[in-house]
Amino acid sequence: MAKPNRPRVIIIGAGFGGLYAARTLANQPVDVLLIDRRNFHTFTPLLYQVATCGLDPSEIAYPVRTIFRGVPNVRFMLGEVVGLDYVGHVIEVKTNGAVQREAYDYLIVAAGSVTNYFGMASLEANSFGLKDLADAVVLRNHLLKQFERAAWSEDPDYRDALTTIVVVGGGPTGLETAGALCELYTYVLRKEFGQPSFTVRVILVEATDRLLAPYPESLQIAAIRQLESLGVEVMLGAVIEHVTQDGAHLRDGRFIPTRTLVWAAGVKASPICDFLDMPLQRAGRIPVMPTLEVAGRNNIYAAGDLVYLEDVQGEPYPMLIPVAKQQGVLAARNILRQLQGETQQPFAYIDRGLMATIGRRRAVAWLFYRVQLTGYFAWVTWLGAHLIWLMGFRNRFSVFFSWVWNYLTYDRSVRIILEHEGLGEPAADREPSAVE
Repeated sequence: MAKPNRPRVIIIGAGFGGLYAARTLANQPVDVLLIDRRNFHTFTPLLYQVATCGLDPSEIAYPVRTIFRGVPNVRFMLGEVVGLDYVGHVIEVKTNGAVQREAYDYLIVAAGSVTNYFGMASLEANSFGLKDLADAVVLRNHLLKQFERAAWSEDPDYRDALTTIVVVGGGPTGLETAGALCELYTYVLRKEFGQPSFTVRVILVEATDRLLAPYPESLQIAAIRQLESLGVEVMLGAVIEHVTQDGAHLRDGRFIPTRTLVWAAGVKASPICDFLDMPLQRAGRIPVMPTLEVAGRNNIYAAGDLVYLEDVQGEPYPMLIPVAKQQGVLAARNILRQLQGETQQPFAYIDRGLMATIGRRRAVAWLFYRVQLTGYFAWVTWLGAHLIWLMGFRNRFSVFFSWVWNYLTYDRSVRIILEHEGLGEPAADREPSAVE
């Protein structure tokens, strides 16, 4: 219950930035209202494993109310922020079918990011994102249906299009998804469908001349070799120009017949940034001061992917989970410092390294002190780190058990197509009509 005369802090978003801000403010002399459109926190680094049948959705999601059970000063509201009065210190939240106003003394905006289609309407209509849990489940359903259709198709061209999967984006998400898709077919689906002519082609498309741009060149080369050893075709310097239900057109004139294009090539800040009514930076991000206060907006802080703050080299901090966590903690601590009349601290990112897994015993890691790992040791490091970072003991145990089972049996048990019959299919998942 809120206590009278205590400052009220509203946090928008229960992602990593918002969650860690709320945890920092737990049991402090403030009242916290945490708002999100979903009632769970998602461990987004493992979304690709849900999409490729490796994990159940519940294994990477954790209810927000459970996280703050027994924390009297933190309350949760399921709703969507639809307005912000930064002068009157009030936000508008759509919840339970109505819009209600909530006043704040301090506000932390941590609504994260959304998929960036760069204004390409054809891409948005005919591709699959992988930004949240719903995206992962939709993609899983789609992939399994493509194989079922291909199994009964007598048209070789149509069958090849159904079993050609294009993943766009040379970052960790793209690499992890492409590798997992190859393993899904090689170790599981090929045995079940059992057709000699039934083959899968996984193509990783990247617009620049390298994968994993922030990594050292040696790890970039190692990543390509490990992908190709799985059977992934890597296309560098290939730019998507136009996408239809029949396939992807590249800028150089090439055409890839496919019914599955996974877009992992860009994100932008949440549209909620527009409510601040101020000039935004690259990818729609909010410019903030080193203390994470939003410039010109009294008592408003920001954390996570939607923050634009430059490091000592003049480069913006990357849209990474460790950055979001550390910014969420600092924003909360600076609010407490402000309440206590203390000097606020600037953001100083502690970089513990970068990792990307590619498949079974395949990964690259660039750790603190710039230690470089590839192959098995990088893979084990990635597994251990993600188990530690995962929320909740039950989830850790369940994911660990699933990984051990998958490793020993070469099986992926979450291969169910679960859809509501009343819902229409996305454009990228519809069968072509007779006219088409």
